[in-house]
Amino acid sequence: MIPRLHERTHRPHHPLEEALGRPVSPNEGLTEHTIAAHWPGLDYFTLDDEQKTWTSVQWAEHLEDPYLEHPFAASPDDDRRAILHLDIRLHPDDRELTGPEWAEVAQRLARAVGIEIPGKEHGCRWIAVQAQPGRLDLIHLDGTWHAPPADKLRRLAQEARRIEQDLHLIPVRSDPPSRPAVRAALTASAQLATILTQLADEQAGPLAAVRGLVEHASHRIARQPGAAGTDTAHRLELIARRLHAIQQDLDTTATRLVQPRAVPAPDAVRHNAHRSP
Repeated sequence: MIPRLHERTHRPHHPLEEALGRPVSPNEGLTEHTIAAHWPGLDYFTLDDEQKTWTSVQWAEHLEDPYLEHPFAASPDDDRRAILHLDIRLHPDDRELTGPEWAEVAQRLARAVGIEIPGKEHGCRWIAVQAQPGRLDLIHLDGTWHAPPADKLRRLAQEARRIEQDLHLIPVRSDPPSRPAVRAALTASAQLATILTQLADEQAGPLAAVRGLVEHASHRIARQPGAAGTDTAHRLELIARRLHAIQQDLDTTATRLVQPRAVPAPDAVRHNAHRSP
């Protein structure tokens, strides 16, 4: 079970699309099987006789409502990116979890990162989406710009290990003891990988800063009346997505640079040499 924390964004639409694996739609209703868990305060927004199934667009709008309730709220760094997105992936050979088990995982992770505080019904808005095999996404927004604990990654990792034990899941394995230690001196490939990793950094990388500015511009233009503003905002969202794809490609390339290449086994080499004319 591996948790991953994404860079904060301005709008919940893109994280929700990543969680669903498809674009949000005003026609597709997300059932309780897809929304595995949510913040307790959601009950105040649904009457007893009201339809419980919301579309993916309605879920995104619900998460975005605090922007309207707190139009000038910002983080201590004057940052308006309030959407927090984290996902957790199971081992490919893990068993399929039941709905209640996914809900338990969501609640425990939300508490570990400080999104949900037990007994606080009017806290942060968050939903847990279970739409892809072996994957759970938590998407959260708080109009007062909730600040998660500084050691949130450590807390997520520790809670993931406890969940693995409690639900009898396959744990994350460490490197085998026989693997040789990495040399202190960086090779040329490792140096290039370091540069690419810095470029792809979701927290402080230059592409992350550019992407944040583009998302901010899209959010502001979307509030302007007229079809022209809507079209421009959509174009900027597409640009932000392409930037995110570039970051992921750079991160994948950096990983491949430092991975050891497979060396043919001696028997295979001799066998091929014997067959050669």
